[in-house]
Amino acid sequence: MIKRFKQDIQAVKDRDPAAKSGLEIALLYPGFKAVRMHRRAYWLWNHGLKLWARAVSQRAAQKTGIEIHPAAKIGERLFIDHGTGVVIGETTEIGDDVTLYQGVTLGGTGKDVGKRHPTIGNNVMIGAGAKVLGPFTVGDNSNIAAGAVVLEEIPPNCTAVGVPARVVRYNGERVDILDHVHIPDPVSQELCKLNVRIEHLEKELAQYKEKENESL
Repeated sequence: MIKRFKQDIQAVKDRDPAAKSGLEIALLYPGFKAVRMHRRAYWLWNHGLKLWARAVSQRAAQKTGIEIHPAAKIGERLFIDHGTGVVIGETTEIGDDVTLYQGVTLGGTGKDVGKRHPTIGNNVMIGAGAKVLGPFTVGDNSNIAAGAVVLEEIPPNCTAVGVPARVVRYNGERVDILDHVHIPDPVSQELCKLNVRIEHLEKELAQYKEKENESL
């Protein structure tokens, strides 16, 4: 607990040049308070004390203006800068070293059941007012511009802007928005993985049938 507390303090120091001291962060930073209170609410939620968990999360929302559902999974060193208006939904998953600015929504579209909210990778920055809506992944080391509305998966190492958001940079290089060939396509990547897996299973099945026939 003490180690995580120090990590949360250091995360603010590393990413906010206005932070003057650890004491100032602990006492006066709403994003820091919201994260700390969420960790307590998350513990309560996962120990079956869901009413108490909701009470803690709603108290945090009243005190900080940041609403985090107690079931949301949050990694290490999350930094919520300013924070007013940030909303993080129930099935959201956030990796390590993520930065969120004010007005960010990690929410759902209302069309999905079960997993309804996004999964945010490690070292992701989401700018002020951005909305990430749906049960897809924003890859590691990606940046979402202020005001963007993200409705589909963003691959790792990308920058996405606009409404709806589109990838404009990949691995530090500009992506021509008219060049649809070289934009990373996570759907195609997953289909390729599935095809490889199917081929492998078909080979195993054929070998099994051969052995069965030999035994007969």
